[in-house]
Amino acid sequence: MLHIVECPRDAMQGLKTFIPTEEKIAYMNQLLQVGFHTLDFGSFVSPKAIPQMRDTAEVLAGLNLEETDTQLLAIVANRRGAEDAAKFKEIDYLGYPFSISETFQLRNTNATIEESLERVKQIQEICVNSGKQMVVYISMGFGNPYGDEWNVEIVQKWIDRLLELDIRIFSLSDTIGVSSPDSIAYLFGNLIPRYPETVFGAHLHTQAHNWREKVQTAYENGCRRFDGALRGYGGCPMAKDELTGNMATENMLYYFDELQLDLGLNRGAFGKSMAMAMEVFPQHEV
Repeated sequence: MLHIVECPRDAMQGLKTFIPTEEKIAYMNQLLQVGFHTLDFGSFVSPKAIPQMRDTAEVLAGLNLEETDTQLLAIVANRRGAEDAAKFKEIDYLGYPFSISETFQLRNTNATIEESLERVKQIQEICVNSGKQMVVYISMGFGNPYGDEWNVEIVQKWIDRLLELDIRIFSLSDTIGVSSPDSIAYLFGNLIPRYPETVFGAHLHTQAHNWREKVQTAYENGCRRFDGALRGYGGCPMAKDELTGNMATENMLYYFDELQLDLGLNRGAFGKSMAMAMEVFPQHEV
């Protein structure tokens, strides 16, 4: 069973022009009709850090969840954000960006890796108490531009520490688009067999010329959870000035259609969402 996670939050968060709340609501309500497994819809973080997401609670209030099975995920960066998000029963998952690059962890969440581990512990306790699941994003999971050491053993070391907190969903994040078929196969091929009770997803940032080799390699090495954003919009505003876009959802669907996999999506609603994305994200296509 493939889980496709659509990430409008990731697509929007780096845009300098604020997208009106009603426009966000309309776009996300359209996405909810498609039948994605999860919608990464917003974040409960400092509005000074990510001003585009300052209206996440208002957006949530406007979502029509009565006729969809799509689950909602919100990103948090600390205990306070988790407590704010946990107040909303509509949210199913809380996501936390856990970087295995010390430099990027400080840059992204103003915490060291060890401090970040303590934050995960606090957020996981909140998830357990509020009936939610935690998704830990292994940021810089495929390497980093800061010179910090990277290899599968380092990734595995931190996953082992996080498993002690009963985290069971990880998304390996190619934060700056440096992954290659070799590194993707290296990670998923080593981690998935070792931890059969754990879900490992792929949050890949790509360019137009290299998306296929990345999604194909992840799938062939056992990945069954994929994050994407329509038309490849977005990227991480905390990583670099030149953003590498998200994996385009339509490209993933094209690949999975070639394999004749039934994704259970409403293709009519998907087409309408693609058209709407061109209205919501003018001049921002990668």
